[in-house]
Amino acid sequence: MERKFLNKVFIIEDDKIFGSILKKSLENMGDGYDVQVFQSGTDFFNAIHENPDIVSIDFNLPDMNGLEILKRIKSYNEEIGTIILSGQEKVEVVVEAYSNGANHYIIKNENALVELSNSVQNLSSNVNLRKEVEVLREQIIDRNKYSSVVGESPGVLKVLRMIQKVEKSKILVLITGESGTGKEVIANTIHYNSPRKRKPFVAVNVAAIPADLIESELFGHEKGAFTGATGRRIGKFEEANGGTIFLDEIGEMELGLQTKLLRVLQENAITRVGSNKEIHLDVRVLAATNKNLHERVKKGLFREDLYYRLQGFLIHLPPLRERGNDVVLLSNHFLRHFCKSSRIPEKTITKEALAELVKHNWPGNVRELKSVIERAALISETEVITPEDLIFSQSIY
Repeated sequence: MERKFLNKVFIIEDDKIFGSILKKSLENMGDGYDVQVFQSGTDFFNAIHENPDIVSIDFNLPDMNGLEILKRIKSYNEEIGTIILSGQEKVEVVVEAYSNGANHYIIKNENALVELSNSVQNLSSNVNLRKEVEVLREQIIDRNKYSSVVGESPGVLKVLRMIQKVEKSKILVLITGESGTGKEVIANTIHYNSPRKRKPFVAVNVAAIPADLIESELFGHEKGAFTGATGRRIGKFEEANGGTIFLDEIGEMELGLQTKLLRVLQENAITRVGSNKEIHLDVRVLAATNKNLHERVKKGLFREDLYYRLQGFLIHLPPLRERGNDVVLLSNHFLRHFCKSSRIPEKTITKEALAELVKHNWPGNVRELKSVIERAALISETEVITPEDLIFSQSIY
């Protein structure tokens, strides 16, 4: 039986009446289309995180032209099908549109509605084929590719399927989850299974850098930009050029820097502190947070526009207490690695000790489990770890 998909078609058209006509025309093709109309490029980009499959772009809009929108769409996700709908018939304009990734260019005339319907149907065939392949891929997970992600629980398998969806693309990924769930491990996994794997992976803990230094740390600075700037320094974004930058704890970023980060995400360019020159980069951005960004937006602690920009693709990591038998797999994994790296005889964990580990609530998640196992390996005076060797919390005086 052929699988049916609902394709999202976004129409950018400032003429409200014509936009309604286009919407109705596409909806009349059948129930396989979810059609939305936007009257400006700004409105469209505020909703691009909803991941449309096909976008029809009016060439002349009040806030930006079709080529600008086209370039930004392809930068966001090159797999989105794009159609330029224009009254502009100049050959050089048509050529430029196709050279920037447009799939179809339609002149606004009496045949425009029919041509648009045909274009959408043609693009939908490719979209449906890609979705069918993705569904089949989801059913097979190559664990050799993801050996760094230990676990077989439904929550972990769901995360691996999400990684498969985004690892080859350039889409911005936001990784959420409680502290200690392994967000940097997931970011590493995405990078090292991407076409950028031979390029730098640069991890930045936003919360760990003093507020007065973080702009320089991220974007670099010129000599004399501030007291102590004795020479030019490249920032983390430049360091990651061609590769991936991972912004951990992005929810802790102060508002002023959020504004500058938003511009970097939109323009793919940075400006060093103390300079007016833009530096264009090719950097994939992965971000992570253990905060509820929606709540921080409501409290005025996080920019709403940046929040929506970060919604490119969400991957949520389940807490360890919801991962069942993964605790056993992780415990044995951490023990093997610790014994090997510490050059101590290999040890095992008794069934009774494993039962205690599974029963624990793990408020510190995977990070806490790793500490407990490593501590137990040192405490144990035999080749086995028993419940007596497990210390789940330590008082610090």
